[in-house]
Amino acid sequence: MPRVQFTPILKRFFPALEASQIDASSVGELLHQLEQQYPGIKDYLLDEQEELRKHVNIFVNDVLIRDLSSLEDQLKASDEVFIMQALSGG
Repeated sequence: MPRVQFTPILKRFFPALEASQIDASSVGELLHQLEQQYPGIKDYLLDEQEELRKHVNIFVNDVLIRDLSSLEDQLKASDEVFIMQALSGG
């Protein structure tokens, strides 16, 4: 099962959030599974069109996912997924 990790800032909004293994074959499926465990996290990560929010990045094995709208990037059991909130400022 792919292992998912999160940037520590997400724990501010979801205190029970922990790195874990999620049974999913795509990024979209992984986010659906996360929503079951942490209600509300999907709304935090995705916009109203179910696309990845502008300031959220998801990496699979240190590579930014390609499909930001349908989230169909495929996952293998050995994959490491990292979900982070992008920082912006000026």
